[in-house]
Amino acid sequence: MNNSSKIIKAIRKINPNAKFNFFGEDLDNINWEDTTPISKADIETQFPAVEFDMAMEDLRSKRSRLLAETDHYALSDQTLSDDMRTYRQNLRDITNGLTTKAQVDAVTWPTKPGA
Repeated sequence: MNNSSKIIKAIRKINPNAKFNFFGEDLDNINWEDTTPISKADIETQFPAVEFDMAMEDLRSKRSRLLAETDHYALSDQTLSDDMRTYRQNLRDITNGLTTKAQVDAVTWPTKPGA
């Protein structure tokens, strides 16, 4: 994620209705429009939460792709093996308990069983 995206997402976390223009990639390039300016410190305070949110979005996207790859095993005319059932459940549970970007980055993906 580039710095400008992180800044915009941080502002939106503080004030989803904020009206502003943003040029460049640093906090000195925000032009507030009909909105009480948000301090640089307050914006920077949101960076860890924004980074976590983006990491979780990426994690969920990968998880969804991996689940989709095995969806055909779960069709009503198929018998889902216990290993595949466990794998799919582990994928669905992979976000449980994650509260920091470091935890997301350290996720160990389950191994897909043979078909």
